[in-house]
Amino acid sequence: MPLQRRLPKRGFKSLKLQFNAEVNLNDLQRMGVEEIDLLLLKRAGLVGQMVNCVKVVKTGDLTLKLVLTGISVTAGARAVIEALGGSIA
Repeated sequence: MPLQRRLPKRGFKSLKLQFNAEVNLNDLQRMGVEEIDLLLLKRAGLVGQMVNCVKVVKTGDLTLKLVLTGISVTAGARAVIEALGGSIA
């Protein structure tokens, strides 16, 4: 039997995935700060110290005007933030 049939099958899992994090709108609302960046999220303890990329997901409600710098957002979260007069840079 050929070697490729004898070896166990393994999938691909990116090693960079462990350095990504998600933050929801409820967490940003509880912070109470208008200008948010990655360093501020690390200091608040919402993401780990080794995280490189943060994505904001639309979970919960938001009433604050936010300015996000260096943070990616989903389409739903972008619509909520921009509807309140915030911006994403």
